[in-house]
Amino acid sequence: MKKSSVTLGVIFGNRDFFPDRLVPDARADITKLFGELGLEAVMLDASATKLGSVETHNDARKCAELFRQQRDRLAGVLVCLPNFGDEKGVADTLKLAGLNVPVLVQGYPDDLDKLDVVRRRDSWCGKISVCNNLRQAGIAYTLTTKHVVHPSDASFRADLENFVAVCRVVQGLRKVRIGAVGARPGAFNTVRYSEKILERNGISVTTVDLSEILGAAGKLGDKDAKLVTKIDEIRAYANATAVPPAKLAQMARLGVVLDDFVAANHLDATAIQCWTSLQANHGCNVCTSMSMMSEQFLPSACEVDVTGVLTMYAMQLASGSPSALVDWNNNYGAADDKCVLFHCGNWAKSFLPDIKILNAPILGSTLGVENTWGALDGRTPAAPLTYGRITTDDVSGKIRTYVGEGELTNDELKTFGNRAVAHVPQLQKLMRYVCREGFEHHVVMNASRSAGVLAEAFERYLGWEVYRHGAPQE
Repeated sequence: MKKSSVTLGVIFGNRDFFPDRLVPDARADITKLFGELGLEAVMLDASATKLGSVETHNDARKCAELFRQQRDRLAGVLVCLPNFGDEKGVADTLKLAGLNVPVLVQGYPDDLDKLDVVRRRDSWCGKISVCNNLRQAGIAYTLTTKHVVHPSDASFRADLENFVAVCRVVQGLRKVRIGAVGARPGAFNTVRYSEKILERNGISVTTVDLSEILGAAGKLGDKDAKLVTKIDEIRAYANATAVPPAKLAQMARLGVVLDDFVAANHLDATAIQCWTSLQANHGCNVCTSMSMMSEQFLPSACEVDVTGVLTMYAMQLASGSPSALVDWNNNYGAADDKCVLFHCGNWAKSFLPDIKILNAPILGSTLGVENTWGALDGRTPAAPLTYGRITTDDVSGKIRTYVGEGELTNDELKTFGNRAVAHVPQLQKLMRYVCREGFEHHVVMNASRSAGVLAEAFERYLGWEVYRHGAPQE
């Protein structure tokens, strides 16, 4: 997944009684940085206004028109203040453009030996004024780590990369399409959700009865070209030597039909009824197919957990790497800040260097292990951890979320299925929050440090309620 496939609009603020020569220098700095990060820029030509800056209302109209013409390309806007900048010009541009995208505000620092009339910037003060005007206009914006910062500073590079990730999350979630395959398992009230609240937020859900998927899978002949190809794909994906050939074919039939369903409906993610109708009516688990889709950036969640897979998709957008749906499953001995993350076996291959296709012992205890082939077995090694959850609150009509960071560890763990040990600072406090607020037992993990990106996107730009566990003081 490309992390840099983003185009940003750039506004160079200018003020008539500050030195104009600072504007072309800033244009060169931003152009160089964008080139290094693989970003595309939409900005006024240097001849369109004075040095391509926005200083007057007429300049704002020209810049807004350019942004409107490029609306479909723009994921966000960078406001660059080489000097104090014109606070009204920046706000007018964004109001007239009507883009409704994330905005990052950056101001240049002054040099102590260049505070004379012809070289001073005053961006420290100008940034405050610009933000004041944006706040008055109801335009959401993101701040840099340092109040003023040169584009060559490492902290700004990190700020810009994080902002690009915020843009990906916001842009992606406002148009995501999720497939709900089958009915919610009767025993899992925890995965209830509101389609209407999701739709109001731009998130579409396409449903299909599980019988249609199983019926189509049953009609695939043994020599069907798609089936033969899918069997080869499964064998190439994971160690399937233990799987009986007939069960491998059953797994592949599901994979073919699910691929067709995703393609026909232009879906970005799926949530599948895997417990227990598939095992009882088709004779295998769908975990391997779900893992393969997640690894290919088409995340898939079990138990028709639609808001769970929405969280997987959001984390994928933030980090550029696959996500996995897990259970907050077990304590880790007496360690208050550690726990076991677990699922039968549908995590993306990225989490499972020792991946094997086996059966599911827990389900097999009641359904027969012969009907549970297709579950994955593997242990996730030490890695950074971002965790979180999106849920719909029907009573309040809101979307609520929590996010945080920790570590996946190499602590000893003797069990089966997909498994990991997580270290989360103040884990007991987090579990109290999850329980008090009625969140699901499912959580999503991603091997990244992206909680800040998710919190910024969810709260500032999507208007969702966010609890960021262990958030740094701002």
